[in-house]
Amino acid sequence: MSIGNSPEDERPFEDDREDALPSIGRALQQARIAAGLTVDDVSNATRVRIAIVHAIEADDFSPCGGDVYARGHIRNLAKAVHLDPEPLIARFSAERGGAPAPTPAAPLFEAERIRPERRGPNWTAAMVAAIVAVVGFVGFTAFKGGDDNGARDQVADSTTPSASASVSETPKKDGKPVDPKPEPSDSAIAAAPQDKVTVQVSAADGRSWISAKDHNGRLLFDGLLKQGESKTFQDSSKINLVLGDAGAIQLYVNGKKIEDDFQPGAVERLTYTKGDPQVG
Repeated sequence: MSIGNSPEDERPFEDDREDALPSIGRALQQARIAAGLTVDDVSNATRVRIAIVHAIEADDFSPCGGDVYARGHIRNLAKAVHLDPEPLIARFSAERGGAPAPTPAAPLFEAERIRPERRGPNWTAAMVAAIVAVVGFVGFTAFKGGDDNGARDQVADSTTPSASASVSETPKKDGKPVDPKPEPSDSAIAAAPQDKVTVQVSAADGRSWISAKDHNGRLLFDGLLKQGESKTFQDSSKINLVLGDAGAIQLYVNGKKIEDDFQPGAVERLTYTKGDPQVG
């Protein structure tokens, strides 16, 4: 079967048994053909790669990267071709020995405590500090220049200028000019940079396939994020995400943690902009 083929070029497999129940892959393929959709159409609608769609329709779930991802792909493909996904997922679970066991809670909390200690340098905070330093230097230079002009005017207008008076007008602390440079606050660090959207994706509770695109649709990343790994994406206006196993993912958007209750095995499509999150 060639990629991008038309539904008319595909024919259902022949089966001598009239009451034979089609396999999961064959049921999805037959429903796709009946809906007049190509593999490209289904791939574009679900964000599931073409090679994986072909493999699932051939009942080969190994390219999915695990049973959790396979269930998510089956659910999305079934919805795209107008099938009820629950019977197919139930059959898949029965063939694979039942639904996956829940992940113990204790290791998750331990990973949550350990992970912040392994974080790298906070480049956002460093950038804000550098900006504040530049603004402070410019402000101090302007303040000092204005004071010097005032001292020169006093010398020109006064018949008996006093050196001590002109010097006393310049505010000093411990014999040095006062530096009006402000200290950066935590809220300023969390909000910067305000002219971009920054999304950090961490596989905190397991591995997950993720895809990220910028506002132009350009692919920033498409692959498997292993447990403990993280990726950071930045764009001028918008980041589009697809999470293969959203329950394993922890998100930070513009410096704020996203508290959405993502379920294990759920496939989520998310979009974040410069103003997100509104609350959190």
